[in-house]
Order: sequence, then structure tokens, then C-alpha cells
Amino acid sequence: MTGLEKMKNQILDEAKSLAEAKVSDAENQAQEILEAAKAEAAKTAAGISQKSEADVANYTERIASSIDLQRRTRVLSAKQEVIAEVLNKAYEKLKAMETADYFAMMMKILDKYVLAQAGEIYFSQADVNRMPADCRAEIEKIAKAKGGSLKICSQEKGIEGGFVLAYGGIEENCTLRAMFDAKRDELSDEAHRLLFS
Repeated sequence: MTGLEKMKNQILDEAKSLAEAKVSDAENQAQEILEAAKAEAAKTAAGISQKSEADVANYTERIASSIDLQRRTRVLSAKQEVIAEVLNKAYEKLKAMETADYFAMMMKILDKYVLAQAGEIYFSQADVNRMPADCRAEIEKIAKAKGGSLKICSQEKGIEGGFVLAYGGIEENCTLRAMFDAKRDELSDEAHRLLFS
């Protein structure tokens, strides 16, 4: 082997060795890039999975909240229906009270609302027909005790129960319906407390 061939072989060996080192470095870099890409892909997949789980949990919570709201709304509606029915029955029971008890209640209401002036009192025709004999005298006595007077009028005012007081064109509605409507919230609260507590 000549010196030129030796040099040529030595250059080729060095080049081959250098090429093998570069290939090895390139393979190592490729492996590192691949590992980094796999790690990034795993991290991204985990993030997507966590977001998906969070979205599912959030959606499930919203559905549960919506169902609970609908349930509470239906329960409230049912309670309101029951309370309205109880109040209507109480109103009907008041209208149908025994005559003596009914007019005793009317006299208490009258005592609260009568004014110290001359006026008129209107009852329903049904109440006028069932009015006890001493009731007219009791009405006048209550009015006189307050410094006024009342005349019982027969003009129909569309009253179901209770009465209307009239003083110079100004009327005080003391009908059972007006009393119930004025106290509806208070009565509803009391009925709720008694029925659902």
C-alpha cells in the first residue's frame, strides 16, 4: 500500500467516522425531538381530557340545577294552589256562618270602621233578609257611640257578604271579599305556616 492510498484510506476512515458521528447525533436529536413531541402530545391530550371532564361536570351541574329549579317551581305552584283553595273555603265558610255569629262579626267590623258622622250602610239582600231583629238597633248604637248615625239602605250594591259604609259619597268597602283581598298576603303566609311548616 502506498502512502497515497494510506492517506486516502485514513481520510475515508475519518470521513466515515465523522459521518457516523453526525448520523448518530442526528438520530439522537431526532429521538429527543420525538420524545418531546410525544410528551407535548400527552400533555395536550391530558389538557383536552381535563377540559372535557370539566365541561361534562359543568353541563351535568347545570342540568341538575335546572331540574331542581323546575321541581321547586312546581312545588311552589302546588302550594299556592292549596293555599288559594284553603282561603276560598275559609271565605265561603265565613259567608255561611250561623246568623248570630255572622252578625256578631259584622258588628265588630262596623265598630272598627264607623265614622262620627251621618251615613248609610248597605248589606246584601240576603243579609238584610236574615238580619236578626235586634241588629238594626245594634248598628244605630255602635254609630251613636262613635258620634254618628247610620241608615240601613236597601239599594243593591252587588255585595255577597259584609257591608259598605257611605259617608257623603265616600264609601268604605267592608265586604268580606274586600277584607279577604286586603289581608290576602297575611292570610296566605299564615296558611303556608300552618300547612307546610
